[in-house]
Amino acid sequence: MIKPLLFSALLFSVIASAQTPPTEQDAQPPLESLGTAFQNSIELLQNRFRIDYEVDEITMVFFHDYGSVPVVLVRPDGSKIYQSQADGEDVFWFDTATYDMVSIKKPMPGPWQAIGNITPNSRVMVISDLMLHAEPLPSVIFSGEIIKQTAYLTNGGEPINYAEFRDVVTLNMQFSSTNNPDFNNFGADTETIATFEDNGQGMDETPLDGTFTGQFNLSVAAGEWIPTFRVSTPMFSREQVDAPVMLYPNPIHISVEKTTGVGGYHKLLIDADREHMDISSLLIDGKVQFPNGDIQNFSITDMSADVREYSIVNYEFGVYRIKITAFGNTLDGREVILDVPEFSFLTEEPVVVAAIDENALALQPGQVLNEDGTVSAPIIEPNVEPEMATSTLVSLIIGINLFLLIVGGALIWFVTKEKPATVDEILNDKPTTDNDEKAKLSFIARLKLRFSRNKTDDDDDSAKESKDKKAKEKSDKPASKG
Repeated sequence: MIKPLLFSALLFSVIASAQTPPTEQDAQPPLESLGTAFQNSIELLQNRFRIDYEVDEITMVFFHDYGSVPVVLVRPDGSKIYQSQADGEDVFWFDTATYDMVSIKKPMPGPWQAIGNITPNSRVMVISDLMLHAEPLPSVIFSGEIIKQTAYLTNGGEPINYAEFRDVVTLNMQFSSTNNPDFNNFGADTETIATFEDNGQGMDETPLDGTFTGQFNLSVAAGEWIPTFRVSTPMFSREQVDAPVMLYPNPIHISVEKTTGVGGYHKLLIDADREHMDISSLLIDGKVQFPNGDIQNFSITDMSADVREYSIVNYEFGVYRIKITAFGNTLDGREVILDVPEFSFLTEEPVVVAAIDENALALQPGQVLNEDGTVSAPIIEPNVEPEMATSTLVSLIIGINLFLLIVGGALIWFVTKEKPATVDEILNDKPTTDNDEKAKLSFIARLKLRFSRNKTDDDDDSAKESKDKKAKEKSDKPASKG
């Protein structure tokens, strides 16, 4: 008999069993009761199923053809429940392109039926205790550590191996800070550390085998964290909270001894925290990015208790970047993979400074220090006219060019200037139109009038001049005797 805590049922597709006709022992009645303890699934026959009278709440998932309309539920009394009738209180409905999830409180006991393009060989699953089972994290973990962890889901203690179930649930793990002020993660936000997948990708070995794999890359601040496993569906979620764990800083330490001058090698030094790591088991796989962008891969596989060393050729000045992944064992023998933060260092080209002789500092102006240390008299150089400044030369060239442009432009204007036509040119010019003929005759008339006026004025001037001349001659003669 189902306990009151039995709250949901899921409907989804499974692979069809053998096609041989079932025997009497395997035959199933048309209607099955959703009531056996810890029962995972009951096969649907003709999309019908039965809900027991002790079920307080049921959640069903109907997988249908992609893009088809939502299903319709038919109660035992013949009344129907549509997706549009979900009120969010007694009926909750969540639909996607491939499935509908319906949750009903106080469902009517008896035979129910689902109408729609439901995938064949569907089953109803009654969930009594949905849990994610994962091994607890190690007692000593490090920031930047990569951890592979597998988990599986159970319903009432029985594994859930249906492939379609991964489309309904989401499995992940979160870290919540304990807000201890003594650690670096004080006040940090909740971090999602891993998402469990069953798709055969990443570190998951086999797809759809019911085993979910999570890859942890603990690239969060060191400190005390509370790990929480979360199983979520669109309508409900379940959490499993473990005891707090201590996340230590990355135990790999990198330093460099830089060479001076041109050429030579920089010495890269890689050490580990001896309190937690077995240094003799440390393996290094990394790469160096040179200032010019070239990349060189390297590996260190020496098994010893000494600090790991690697020589980097110094053929460029600038920033060197080193990225490594470390493999090793903790002191308790646990194998770890560590993603070490990037390390970089800068090299600069040396500045050459000429040596200064103290004797040269004591020289007087004009004195010269010889190779043998003696001081010679100042060398008197002949006066040399200072060279013309560059700015003055440029100004002079620009002024000359402007002067040449102005003079040249004036000459061109004077040569190409249109001269007025002479009288002979006007008279000899043949008219092309009547207007030209009239203009020419008018011009000739005006010209004759002007010439006649000029001639009259000249005649008047000549007569006046002759008259004045005769009067003058008459006045010069002596008066005649009476």
